[in-house]
Amino acid sequence: FYSPSPLSPSVVVMSSSACTGEYCNAGWSEVLTSMSPYGWGSMGLAFGLSLSVIGAAWGIFLTGSSLVGAAVKSPRIRSKNLISVIFCEATAIYGVIMAIVLNGLMKKPEGGIENGSFTDDWNWSSFYFAGYGVFSSGLSVGLTNVASGVAVGIAGSSCALADAQDSSLFVKILIVEIFASALGIFGIIVGIIQSNSCQFPYDVAN
Repeated sequence: FYSPSPLSPSVVVMSSSACTGEYCNAGWSEVLTSMSPYGWGSMGLAFGLSLSVIGAAWGIFLTGSSLVGAAVKSPRIRSKNLISVIFCEATAIYGVIMAIVLNGLMKKPEGGIENGSFTDDWNWSSFYFAGYGVFSSGLSVGLTNVASGVAVGIAGSSCALADAQDSSLFVKILIVEIFASALGIFGIIVGIIQSNSCQFPYDVAN
C-alpha cells in the first residue's frame, strides 16, 4: 500500500511490508528473471529483425535522397550509384536471415508439462540460458545493422555527390562503402556464434 510522507502530504512512499504474497514484485530483478525464456527469445528475434530493417531504411533514406538530388544535374550517376541502395538493403536481409535462424531454435516443448506448468525436474538452467542467449544474439545483430545501415547510407550519399562532380571518385568511395557494409556481416557472424549454444529443452531429458 501507499502511505503519505511526513515531509509533504502530496508525496507518497511505498511501504516495504506492503507486498508479502507469493507473486510479490520485489523489483526489476524479479521481473526480468521471471519472464518466460520464450518471451526473451521472441524479443531477441523481434529486435534483430526490426532494428535491421530500421538501419536499412535509414541508409536508403540518406543515400537515396542524395542520389536523386545529384542526378538532376548529372543523370549519368543514376544507374551505377544504385549499388549504394543495394548495400543498404543487405542489412535488412541480414536481419531476416538471423530471425529465421533464431526462430528455428525456439522449439515447442513435447514433455515435462503437467496441468499447464513445467514439472519440477525441468531443465531450467538450459531453458533460461537459451532464452537470454537468443535475446542477446538478436539484439547484437539488430544494433550492428543499425550502425551498418547508417554508415552505408552516409557513405553512399557522399559517393553519389562526389561522383556527380568527378566520376573518378566513384570507385574510391565505393571501397569505403564496402567496409561499412562489412560491419553488418561481423554482427551476423557474432550473432550466429552466440546462438549456437542456445538450445531450448523440449523434454525433461533434453
